[in-house]
Amino acid sequence: MKKVTAIICAYNEENTLNGVITSVAISPLIDEIIVVNDGSTDQTANVIESMKLTTDIIDINMPENKGKGYAMATGVENATGEIIVFIDADISNLHEEHLSNLLGPVLNNEADMVLGQPSDTLINYKINPFRSLTGQRALRKKDIIHMVSKIKSSRFGVETLINLYYQANEKTVKYIMLKDLKHPTKFQKADMSTAMKEFAFEGQQIGLAVLNNFDLVVKSVKKIILNK
Repeated sequence: MKKVTAIICAYNEENTLNGVITSVAISPLIDEIIVVNDGSTDQTANVIESMKLTTDIIDINMPENKGKGYAMATGVENATGEIIVFIDADISNLHEEHLSNLLGPVLNNEADMVLGQPSDTLINYKINPFRSLTGQRALRKKDIIHMVSKIKSSRFGVETLINLYYQANEKTVKYIMLKDLKHPTKFQKADMSTAMKEFAFEGQQIGLAVLNNFDLVVKSVKKIILNK
C-alpha cells in the first residue's frame, strides 16, 4: 500500500480544527498528518499544540499569513507520502467514508486526481460551477512537486492552478460528492461586508492564476480541439 499524507492548512480555524485532525487521525488510510498553521491570529496554534499531546502530527507554523497556496506547497514539500490528500480545516462531519472515497480512485490508479464536493452547500453538487475549486482533493505527490514554486505564489488561485495543470496534461480527474460533509459559507463565518471583500479578493487571485498560467490554458484548448 502506498503511503498517504494528509495536509491540513489552517488560518484562524480554532473552532473546527480539532475535529478535522481527530477525524483524519483515526483513518487507517492515513499514514502521516501535516498541519500548516498559516499565521493564524486566533487560538489555532494552541489547538495544534494540544492535539500534539495525543495525536501524531507534524506541525508547521508560519510566522505570518502567506496564503493558501503557500501553505499547501509547504505541506507538499514536507510530505513523505506518495499520495497526498488535502483537507480543509473548516469542514465538519468528516468521516472515514469521505477519506476512502477521496483516496480510493488514486490508490487504485483509476484517476490522477479526485475532487470531493461537500453535499451540504448552497448549490446542488451536480450543477455547482465552483466544485472544481474544492479544498478536498487527493493526488500523487510526484504530479505536483515540481509546481511548488508556482503554487506558493498562487494564494487563493491554487485550486485553479492545479486544475489547469491537470487539464493541460490530460490527466484523469474524478469528481465525487462527499455526502453529509459540511463546509460553511463565508457568510456563515463572517459578516456580509467581510464576506464580500473576501469573495472579491479570492476572485482576483483566481483571475491572476489564469493570467499567470495562460500557457496552460492555451495547451488545454489545443488538446480539446485536437481531440474533437
